[in-house]
Amino acid sequence: MIQPATILVADDDAVARELLADALRKEGYHVEAFSSGEAVIARGRQGRVDLVLTDIRMGAVDGLTVLREFKRTNPHTVVVVLTAFGSLEGAIEAIKQGAYDYLAKPFKKEDIKLVVKRGLDHCRLLQENARFRQELKSKDEWSPLVGSSTAMLEVYKLVARVADSKSTVLLQGESGTGKELIARAIHTNGPRREKPFIPVNCGALPDTLLESEMFGYEKGAFTGAVGTKMGLFESANEGTLFLDEIGELGQALQVKLLRVMQDQEVRRVGSTASTKVDVRIIAATNRDLEQLVKEGKFRDDLFYRLKVVPITLPSLSERREDIPMLVHHFLQKCAAGADHAVRGVLPDAMALLTDYGWPGNVRELENAIERAVSLSHGPLLTPEDLPEAIRRGATAEVNAQHQLINHPDEAYLTLEEVEKRHLMRVLKEMKGNKVKAAKILGIDRRTLYRMAERFGLDLGEDAEGLSEKEPA
Repeated sequence: MIQPATILVADDDAVARELLADALRKEGYHVEAFSSGEAVIARGRQGRVDLVLTDIRMGAVDGLTVLREFKRTNPHTVVVVLTAFGSLEGAIEAIKQGAYDYLAKPFKKEDIKLVVKRGLDHCRLLQENARFRQELKSKDEWSPLVGSSTAMLEVYKLVARVADSKSTVLLQGESGTGKELIARAIHTNGPRREKPFIPVNCGALPDTLLESEMFGYEKGAFTGAVGTKMGLFESANEGTLFLDEIGELGQALQVKLLRVMQDQEVRRVGSTASTKVDVRIIAATNRDLEQLVKEGKFRDDLFYRLKVVPITLPSLSERREDIPMLVHHFLQKCAAGADHAVRGVLPDAMALLTDYGWPGNVRELENAIERAVSLSHGPLLTPEDLPEAIRRGATAEVNAQHQLINHPDEAYLTLEEVEKRHLMRVLKEMKGNKVKAAKILGIDRRTLYRMAERFGLDLGEDAEGLSEKEPA
């Protein structure tokens, strides 16, 4: 059973005090009335208080003193000051010192109810923010992972179990789900924590350049090789090598990677000698490697050697209950570099964030919060601070669910079709700007081009020219 909010009323006018207390009790609140500032301050030290209504002028201890004391000892308590009509100087000063609002006497009951309701909503928000901050602080220092959903707890269990082993791990999940964070968590919790953790994006470079980066090269091995260079495998010796976007490796490089994993030795480009290495491999992909194996695009022997311990990361839409905690985590990250402090998110803005589909997952959420903080003018994020795509997308998500319930035969789409439609929509909204589209989607430009090619889309320079390619 939810406890009613605790409200303290402080006024040395007995009639005004009791009328105010009685009106609030009828609204279902737990109300305690006091005739002096000293008494209400003493009560505040005894236990939880959600909201205080205090008169400005009350003998020796006035309303401003009450405000300052509650701000010091009960910072999450909302304080509303009461002032005589036509005498607002004290109320204005109280607002400057942190009062939530003021009421001018004589006031209407409806005004009281409205201010109290808004104040209590604000109080709950402050308490929720404090709880989120505490939960984030209580996370293990080694882990930047945020979330307490059932899906993420299963991931944490696997991380804990596999961290101390030498087994190769294959991380699977959509772009932006935090695969590198999981890889770092595995490394940091294992016996190799003091050794290098080296990430490499297998989709960022052509295979010829990637080969020399991974295995190194000897002087004169190719045009431009003016010296000898150690490869990433040698640099990661006794540590961990994180191979992101492993599904983008070409066939020739797949063979060389397989040989290194089997023999635990590397040969630099242009060299005839091999060097022993002790490297733990953690690979990651947002593609279906098993399907690529069936299509002959990925070697089955490499696939099975990588998939010793598979860990699948849930999409953000599968762990919506983690969104509020993630939002507050990103607010904390943004706070250091922001021109003004953003302490929290208004409930209607949080509802939009929770309802949105997040095709770019956690990375898209982080970008959205960073943008919102830079545009916000107040201490709390509002719906207007959020990107238009989120405001519109959350509504579309609700409409899609309604369509699914009422017209199931028309509503079902394959995941590939959903991804394709979202890609086309983002590209059109960005008027064909591929850099902006890739950032919103939480992917790099090369991945954007690969997705477009997979879906048969023509990435024309103008948004209106975006269309499906004619079949060859």
